Amino acid sequence: MTDSNDTSADYLVASGKVQRFPREGIELCIVKNFLDQAECEKLVTLIDQQRRPSTIADPNGDNYFRTSETCDLDHSDGFVAGIDRKICGFSGIDKAYGEPLQGQRYAVGQEFKAHTDFFDPGGGDFAKYCSISGQRTWTFMIYLNEPVAGGATRFPQFKKSFTPVSGTMLCWNNRNRDGSVNDRTLHHGMKVRSGTKYVITKWYRKKPWPWNR
Repeated sequence: MTDSNDTSADYLVASGKVQRFPREGIELCIVKNFLDQAECEKLVTLIDQQRRPSTIADPNGDNYFRTSETCDLDHSDGFVAGIDRKICGFSGIDKAYGEPLQGQRYAVGQEFKAHTDFFDPGGGDFAKYCSISGQRTWTFMIYLNEPVAGGATRFPQFKKSFTPVSGTMLCWNNRNRDGSVNDRTLHHGMKVRSGTKYVITKWYRKKPWPWNR
C-alpha cells in the first residue's frame, strides 16, 4: 500500500489496533494511543509558538464559522517529520500525496461549525485549491489533549460525537466508493466550554502534493 495514493478502512482494520465505526455510509476508524503523551505535549508547544487565525475556503458570510487557530507545522523539524512519517506509515499512503501537517488550537468558546474536509466541487475556490493536487481523499486527525469540557467532534448525520482523548486518532475517507465526495462526512468541531483543545490533522490528496520535499 505504501506506493499508493489511497487506502481503505479494511486495510486499516487489518493492520491492527483499529476500531471501525460500525455504520454504513462512511469509512471511519478510531485508533487509540497513536501518539504518546510526550509526543502530544511537544506538538502542543509547537502549535502555541506559531498559531494564527484559522481560515476557510469559500467564505460563507459567517465570520464565526471557524474561530480556532492554526499552525503550519515545519517539516524541516526532525520531530515533526517523524510524526508525519508515522502517520504515513500507518495509513499506507505514500507521503507524496500528503499535505503538510497542521495543528489546530481551540480556546474556550471556539469551534469549527459543521463542515466537510473535501472542497466543494461547485465552490468558487475549487479550482484554486484542487487544480494541482486534486480533491482531498483521507483525513487523519489526532487529539493532543483533553479539554475540561466540550470540544467533541460530532458527525451529525450519524448523531455520533467523539470526545477528545489524548493520543487518539480519528481517520475517515472523504469519498464514497465510486470516488464522489461523501456528504455524510460532515462534522462539527464543537465549542470548547472549559480548557483548551489541541489537534493535528493530516490530509491526503488524489494527486501528489508538489511542495513536498
